[in-house]
Amino acid sequence: MKNSLNRIKRLRGARTAGLLIIVAALAAGCSTAKVADTSAAAQLQNRPIKVAAISSQSMGDPKEQVADVLSLSQVDVIPKADGQVVEVVKKKGDTVQKGDIIVRIDTKDVALQLEKSQSSLNSAEQSLAKSREDLDNNKTELRNSLMKAQSQLDTAQKDYNKMRNDFDAGLATKKQLDQAEVQMNNARRDAELLQDKLNSLDSTNALAAQQAQVDSARIALQDANNTMDNYAVKSTIDGVITDLTAEVGMSVSRSAKIGQVQQTDMLKIKADLTESAAKLARNKSELTFYSANNPGVKPKAKVTYLAEVINAQTKTFPIELEFANTDGSLKPGTRVQLQLTTEQEEMALAVPSLSIVREGSDTFVFILNGDKVEKRKVSLGRIKDANQEVLDGVKAGEQVVVSGQHQLKDGQKVEVAK
Repeated sequence: MKNSLNRIKRLRGARTAGLLIIVAALAAGCSTAKVADTSAAAQLQNRPIKVAAISSQSMGDPKEQVADVLSLSQVDVIPKADGQVVEVVKKKGDTVQKGDIIVRIDTKDVALQLEKSQSSLNSAEQSLAKSREDLDNNKTELRNSLMKAQSQLDTAQKDYNKMRNDFDAGLATKKQLDQAEVQMNNARRDAELLQDKLNSLDSTNALAAQQAQVDSARIALQDANNTMDNYAVKSTIDGVITDLTAEVGMSVSRSAKIGQVQQTDMLKIKADLTESAAKLARNKSELTFYSANNPGVKPKAKVTYLAEVINAQTKTFPIELEFANTDGSLKPGTRVQLQLTTEQEEMALAVPSLSIVREGSDTFVFILNGDKVEKRKVSLGRIKDANQEVLDGVKAGEQVVVSGQHQLKDGQKVEVAK
């Protein structure tokens, strides 16, 4: 019994000693960990931070939209005469100037009419020329006769005056005086009649009827020439032939479309924009565009229309622009890339993505302010490469911490690494 009690006491003593050893060991371990934590914090506290200046950076290429190139005006090719095509001068895709012949129509019938009109005009002109010559001859004869009659009148007047003097002197009879007076009056009447005829020829257009015939024949010839000209189907504008159905041997009729020419010196650029794209283009008077065939050339086009209300069918906002295609570099039917924003508009304040500290749904950066740091809440935007756009919270030129920021606190004093 006694031995049993002693054994129990020894077991209790050993257990108590073991517990003391374990407690001592745990205490020693906690003390070591605390010392290690304190040492690490001190190291982080004393480590210099790195900073970078905040500046504007390109966050991407300008926003683009595919657009169609159309002609500002389109004109149908319509013959002005009926007939059979004898020559197709231009083909689809050819560039034409105003007045260029596209198709020729057989002129055999109209050529005969033109020949008749020319013959009629020649005949009328010859007749007029002959009548004018006769008239001039008549006037010449009348003037000569008038000069002769006036000379005879002068002689008769002198004879009468002499006879009058002789009669007064008793050297001539009354009969002789009367005969001299009759001769004088006859000479005066002859002169007056000739003068009246000459005045009548000068005051009236004796060739009016024949001149009218010439004018009528000339108009008929002009009509024939115009008709002949109608057998050459011409372009009425500068542009490109985008449609042409005429072929040699086929019959065409007036007022029936055989092709189309689209204007190329002035072009229209048209696109359908989404609501977000329309906001980018809104209130802009011109936009830059370029062709995939020549991306290095980026001209500008004038915005002539941008819908204020969305199209109910397409759910888009139509936009139209005009472009002076003076060098003919673009053609209707092609496509271009329309830039809704400029490179300058794509510039924005940005910070390195690694400088951003995230706490739940909030984002922060540390800004160097003297020898301390300031914790700033920021709103973020687009990401490009290793940078991210900052919409709000920082200013250009400020220094943002890019290394060691995760161990910092607002207002903490820091050392900047050189």
